[in-house]
Amino acid sequence: MTLSNYQFHYSFSGHPDKPLILFLHGFMGNTHEFDEAISLLSDDFYCLTVDLPGHGATKVFGSDECYTMPNTAHAVIHLLDDLKITKCFLVGYSMGGRLALYLTLYFPHRFPKTILESASPGLLTEVERAERVKRDEQIARKLERSIDKNDFIAFLSNWYNQPIFGSIKNHPQFHHLVEVRLQNNPIELAKSLRFMGTGCQPSLWEKLKENTNPIFLLAGEYDEKFVSINTNMTKICDFCHLNIISHSGHNIHFENVRLFVKNVLILW
Repeated sequence: MTLSNYQFHYSFSGHPDKPLILFLHGFMGNTHEFDEAISLLSDDFYCLTVDLPGHGATKVFGSDECYTMPNTAHAVIHLLDDLKITKCFLVGYSMGGRLALYLTLYFPHRFPKTILESASPGLLTEVERAERVKRDEQIARKLERSIDKNDFIAFLSNWYNQPIFGSIKNHPQFHHLVEVRLQNNPIELAKSLRFMGTGCQPSLWEKLKENTNPIFLLAGEYDEKFVSINTNMTKICDFCHLNIISHSGHNIHFENVRLFVKNVLILW
């Protein structure tokens, strides 16, 4: 795939003379995913946010294969080349964290340090991947039936009932999170889920063993699933370092933005 298959929507914040961080949002996010965190980081960093394929205002002109993780990763590299960015730091959340890990492992010379928030290297076995693909297909169909705004809101309400999100729905700004998610097109989100979901992405567990770049893992204390996954990542890679963030579930930068920012500043 070439950059001509994509029309990326992206945004810069901060000072161009400061170190650059590329932020990669999670599923159903967009360039505004990290707005609050970036407002606290922009004095120290130059921040680049990108709408990933299937999200926000980014347009895909090629086939559905454009949504896969390998092709998306190569498209991001082509975008950085186009922007004359040879190296930068990476911060990725959830789906964006999985992509950030892929980029770090396959293009290590481009990304000297990476922060993965609530991310994983994918699933280990074919059986696990097949089961996840089946589950994601069911979710994708629900998304495709959520064209009406009220149906989409109902979908989001159900989505955030998942245990990994803890009590996020009680957060005073949860309504704002929902409004940001509503900026997406459910049909496009379904494509992203089908082709870049955890079940269909390449498993990165073996590749992670070869990694020699510093990777800083953040997991919320209430997100037991990803605390366990990230703990296992540190066991197979000496260059992975885990910090468990208090008073947070899966979405740390939303639930505990100041502690998230503190971790970013400490690590760099």
